[in-house]
Amino acid sequence: MAGPQHHERHFNASDRVRDVVIGMADGLTVPFALAAGLTGAIAATRVIVTAGVAEIAAGAIAMGLGGYLAARGDAEHYASERAREQREVKDLAQHEEREVVEIFERYGLTREACEPILAAFRRDHEAWVDFMMRYELGLEEPRAGRALQSAITIGGAYVVGGLVPLLPYMLLSGVEQALAVSVLATLVALAVFGGIKGRMTGTGGLRGALQTMVVGGLASAVAFAVARLVGA
Repeated sequence: MAGPQHHERHFNASDRVRDVVIGMADGLTVPFALAAGLTGAIAATRVIVTAGVAEIAAGAIAMGLGGYLAARGDAEHYASERAREQREVKDLAQHEEREVVEIFERYGLTREACEPILAAFRRDHEAWVDFMMRYELGLEEPRAGRALQSAITIGGAYVVGGLVPLLPYMLLSGVEQALAVSVLATLVALAVFGGIKGRMTGTGGLRGALQTMVVGGLASAVAFAVARLVGA
């Protein structure tokens, strides 16, 4: 009688979560600091909203462009290293074989135990290159379209995060009241965002919420203090 099947659950969207974290964290922090820093210096919420929307637009474009260029750089680096490994496997096969053996020796395998693997690699150079990219260089092939996806994800997350502290200024007429609601909304958003991230990455919802609240709250407080100091 067959036993129950074991289904392993692994998290496979770390790049996407990282992009959301980058965009959302900055989106919640920078527009909040700008709006809060202007509160007190400017009595009209309309001016604060205008400045906040302009900052969100500029920040989303800048962050998205940064994500795009970073992802493109990763893809170009991977392609360059893969081309180099392909040349080495072809022209420096003995040297590459020694490197394969050294990798497996870390796990207690001898040269003799590695011989069937080396023989398979001699027949399939692409598999050999794949192995060296992963276990010698620690590089994974970037997904197709990763650069554009990263730009859209980071920029979109920045916009969503930036609207949270700015919405109270859009909905309320008093700047001091809007500031109080903005602080509360930002903290709640940080907690919700951190909890979701914690559950997705397996670190735990409560832990993720607390970590994000503390780190994001401190970052927002420092940014707010700097904005107030500069505007004083």
